[in-house]
Amino acid sequence: MQKLTIIIAALAIFTSCSKEAATTTDTPSTNTSADGGARKAATTINFSGYTWEVRDQGSSGPGPNYWSSSNVWVDSEGHLHLKIRKDAATGRWLCAEVTSLQNFGYGSYIWKVEGAVDKLDKNIVLGLFNYKAGDDGHHEVDIEFARWGNNAWPNYNYTVYPASGSGSVSQTNELALNGTYTSYKFVRTSTSVSYKGYHGHGLDEANSFFPWTTPAGFNVSTLSLPVHMNLWLFNGNAPSNQQEVEIIIHSFTFTAA
Repeated sequence: MQKLTIIIAALAIFTSCSKEAATTTDTPSTNTSADGGARKAATTINFSGYTWEVRDQGSSGPGPNYWSSSNVWVDSEGHLHLKIRKDAATGRWLCAEVTSLQNFGYGSYIWKVEGAVDKLDKNIVLGLFNYKAGDDGHHEVDIEFARWGNNAWPNYNYTVYPASGSGSVSQTNELALNGTYTSYKFVRTSTSVSYKGYHGHGLDEANSFFPWTTPAGFNVSTLSLPVHMNLWLFNGNAPSNQQEVEIIIHSFTFTAA
């Protein structure tokens, strides 16, 4: 498992280096990212009391992938839907991402999720995270459900990147759920990041799993950062089962420390 953890951590560094965060613009425009992916005028949604920018962009990282605002919506109950689907006209697989317009600092971050995140195809990644655009390898706090293209690798990943310097720390586990309702939490302080998952949406400690805290002395980010939620394809590869997938986020909650 230690060897697998090292491999996963290396892959996490690789994927972080290709992450492309959507930028907020006051005036609608078409922008081009550093890797050439055209971005359409910004679209925003309201979810869980916050405003989020919806990514709509051509080939760009991570992946690279194509990103469509039509793969993101909030339903009548206020739940956020993220979808990966194949576009019939182009044959391309389209991914989904939202980014908060507000930055968040020290405190508790909680997502209540609906979906079989333990059964995602080996090429699909679901990410719940903080990230500073333009500073890859730093200022990032991740929960990622991914096998990174290999069914033999664990599917549940915590990764924290330092405020400066090189080298991330991570923990990986094999997640097997009791159902399709789960909750995920990390707590940021000036000296650590602590994680925990839960079966169900009640955050009952009896139903918690895989607690983990960054090692003492690790150089965690002290910045306030946006929150991202994305559903994407590792290395831009289509799902090996050729099936579309949809994940529902019932809520995101931040409680300042």
